[in-house]
Amino acid sequence: MDAKSLKVVQENRDYTMFSWSVQGASNPIHMKRGQGVWFWDGDDQRWLDFSSQLINLNVGHQHPKMLEAIKKQVDELCFAGPSFATEPRGSLGKKLAEVTGLAKAFFTLGGSEANENAIKMARLVTGRDKIITRYRSYHGATMGSMTASGDPRRWAVEPGIPGIVRVFDPYCYRCPFGQKVETCHRECVSHIEEVIQMEGSHSIAAIMVEGITGSNGLLVPPDDYYPKLRALCDKYGILLIDDEVMAGFGRTGKWLATQHFGIKPDIVTCAKGLTSGYMPLGAVIVSDKVANYFETNMLWGGLTYSGHPVCCAAAVANLHIYEEEKIFENVEKQGRYLASRLEAMKQKYACVGDVRYKGLFSVLELVKDKSTREPLAPFNGSSPEMSKLAAHLKSRHLYAFIRFNMLWVCPPLIINEEELRQGLDIVEEALHLLDGSMGKASVARTGEPVGAR
Repeated sequence: MDAKSLKVVQENRDYTMFSWSVQGASNPIHMKRGQGVWFWDGDDQRWLDFSSQLINLNVGHQHPKMLEAIKKQVDELCFAGPSFATEPRGSLGKKLAEVTGLAKAFFTLGGSEANENAIKMARLVTGRDKIITRYRSYHGATMGSMTASGDPRRWAVEPGIPGIVRVFDPYCYRCPFGQKVETCHRECVSHIEEVIQMEGSHSIAAIMVEGITGSNGLLVPPDDYYPKLRALCDKYGILLIDDEVMAGFGRTGKWLATQHFGIKPDIVTCAKGLTSGYMPLGAVIVSDKVANYFETNMLWGGLTYSGHPVCCAAAVANLHIYEEEKIFENVEKQGRYLASRLEAMKQKYACVGDVRYKGLFSVLELVKDKSTREPLAPFNGSSPEMSKLAAHLKSRHLYAFIRFNMLWVCPPLIINEEELRQGLDIVEEALHLLDGSMGKASVARTGEPVGAR
């Protein structure tokens, strides 16, 4: 690393704080520039961005249409207070209603703020207090959203806000009810109904779920899970809040992950893929029922930067790119190739216990033994094996998200098959090394996915 790059890293370490880390252990990469699915570090080494930064850079680094839209809006109007009407704000609200089938949007600066406001709205509209959420979930780092999360990162801020009730997830690989997806009776839903009855349905404002669970294991539910959950909400007059911050806006090949399952939520929260990370923006998108309530009742919420014109202009451009460049079609195409490679890895490597995917949203769950399904690292922990995996990917300049015993593959949605192949070949190198370190043999030579030819 040259002197300039060292200075950049040192100033970041000395004068700024890094998320979710012990500051003294922070070792950031100096990112100088990016283009498409690639970025360059301080030594001008090129990295393949296999996690779209924080699973948000959907249209890739430095997309020219995004840059043009942001520059154009900056030249016209950089800021307007949240009580003003602007062209990009109105255009974005209309587009979001169109693609989600809902009515109105309230704008925030990120996903956590969106979830805070969704909880508030649900309580105001229903006059009830409790929010049911799932244990393997993450809804944000602010106090309410963090409490609503099941993620172990909530422990440090507990007790948090009152009224959160947690239930188990549709985690078919490790079913908490000891069932198999083919023969179960969807205990992951019927147990929620029992919790509703035990808590008192009159007290429950909403059930809050991630469309597809993201950073807690990428759990893709059975096809009938959401229809059954929607019916359960309707039965008891409970609002369904769908957190699409990570899964939404093309990541799975549709605007919302729940659209794969044919249901419509009462409230959708989003961020990340809304602007592909180019500007900070989140939204709470609500149904006619919720919107109509606030026509005659106060919306007790507001943010200085709500509806920020530059952020909204970036989102409008981003949504147009999805359509103009047929991004969702690419997600479907590359998603099929990704699925075939992941399924081959599951067969080929002893350390791969399960793979889960929808579009370009995927994870490999790694185990010490396929038969016992013992994780390669403990819940909320790491292991020498996972550290070895991370080190190999880093040595090959592949940037990927690794947590517990899982490795996510979530590249920018513009990726082509050759770029995807490059990254997956590196992943296979790492899996081969893990098998070797555990004294287990892989089925075939590294880089040759079984059944992929």
